[in-house]
Amino acid sequence: MTGKEENMQSANRVLRISQLDALELNKALEQLVWSQFTQCFHGFKPGLLARFEPEVKAFLWLFLWRFTIYSKNATVGQSVLNIQYKNDSSLNLIYQPPSKTQKLWYAVCTIGGRWLEERCYDLFRNRHLAAFGKAKQFMNFLVGLLKLGELINFLIFLQKGKFATLTERLLGIHSVFCKPQNMREVGFEYMNRELLWHGFAEFLIFLLPLINIQKLKAKLSSWSIPLTGAAGHDSTLGSSGKECALCGEWPTMPHTIGCEHVFCYYCVKSSFLFDIYFTCPKCGTEVHSVQPLKSGIEMSEVNAL
Repeated sequence: MTGKEENMQSANRVLRISQLDALELNKALEQLVWSQFTQCFHGFKPGLLARFEPEVKAFLWLFLWRFTIYSKNATVGQSVLNIQYKNDSSLNLIYQPPSKTQKLWYAVCTIGGRWLEERCYDLFRNRHLAAFGKAKQFMNFLVGLLKLGELINFLIFLQKGKFATLTERLLGIHSVFCKPQNMREVGFEYMNRELLWHGFAEFLIFLLPLINIQKLKAKLSSWSIPLTGAAGHDSTLGSSGKECALCGEWPTMPHTIGCEHVFCYYCVKSSFLFDIYFTCPKCGTEVHSVQPLKSGIEMSEVNAL
């Protein structure tokens, strides 16, 4: 029976990250409430709330405590995460909320403690008497002990996963789920597919810049188009001189790279500057030099064809 109870408690145990998230949500809510409250006095005299700021904050936090922990046994952050406080002194599996005494002491330790710290800081800030100096040293020593206790409690919390704050440990209350949590079955097929395609896309993004598209295109063209013989080189040059082998238009300032095809000067020059291994897209001849069209082949002959 004991093993079964331990299994049920471990199944409903609140994760450490959820408890820490609840604390962060509480801090964010307090900052939001205080900023909204101070905006109400935006048009009044500056520094109006500075004198009574600790008391005003304590009143606001007490108002929040009344409608959260006192009424619903949970802070706002805990309610968002489906968490609430449970009386740790109860050994039964049935949920038992914190007692009123524990709730009141929670308000005293959290709200009263922060008010006392802020008020004492304001009180001793401008006092230089010997009596106030001793009291200030005592308060600093007491605050240091509390901070050390919070640090030790946090380290224990990271190991045990229970009592996220020192106040919870002293009062004997810890976080539990409001509703029992069912075991979730997660299918990873979709995630695996997304990871596969994401890795494949990254591989293509890395590989594509390394591929010379023009050279590959010229290679494929040389395989699909049969090469002509050297005997008909001049005639072929004349017939191919009607269009640029790159742009397909009438060649402007016709040049050749040593094969029977003619190129526009700007087409072949820009391609050669872009890729020093540029080859003819028609026959695959490598570029050794870009030369003007030979004088033996006049453009009039090309026009006559």
